[in-house]
Amino acid sequence: MGLNEAQIISLVIAASFAAGLNVYAMCGTLGLLGHFQVVQLPQTLHVIENPWVVAASLAMFVLHFFADKIPAFDLLWNSMHTFIRIPLAALVAYGATSQLSPGTQVASTALAGVIAAVAHTGKFAARAAVTPSPEPFSNIALSVGEDTAAVGLTWFATVHPYWTAAIVLVLLVLTVILIRVFARAVRALFTRGMTFWRRPETPQAAQPPGCLMH
Repeated sequence: MGLNEAQIISLVIAASFAAGLNVYAMCGTLGLLGHFQVVQLPQTLHVIENPWVVAASLAMFVLHFFADKIPAFDLLWNSMHTFIRIPLAALVAYGATSQLSPGTQVASTALAGVIAAVAHTGKFAARAAVTPSPEPFSNIALSVGEDTAAVGLTWFATVHPYWTAAIVLVLLVLTVILIRVFARAVRALFTRGMTFWRRPETPQAAQPPGCLMH
């Protein structure tokens, strides 16, 4: 099925949030849907339907699936993907809106980058919050939930783009709240740490003269 302008923008919103969670899941899902003609992607996005591109996306998804579930290493992995998720989300948005006016295309591309950045930052904040936990299940559960959300949002956006865009807007608000809470917690922890290290040492009490050794 083809998409009108509003549906394309809705798809961009959903795909950008999905990319912020798992860019390989988004690219692989969108590529498969386009390849099997579930959705008619713009001409400039046909490259994402290429079997080699789909295969590469799925291969990276498998690698990401395991790497993203290793406590502590997942923080390094997600840090590196700051330079992958956001640019790719903007690139997909730029291609998806190629049939729209230049102003709309530029605005959509910028919006995609912002949405992906928020989703990526929220993902990183959630991971940093659960990493100190001694058990690995919280980390694994979060990762599986993110992967599922990335695939689900991308697919649902091709079927019900408006509803998906509305869901993503709610998720964006919740993610911003999560980021603010995490930032305040880190700032409070840093302040307590600085206060502790700057605390003056208690001077030792002087011994009375009678206690001096002869």
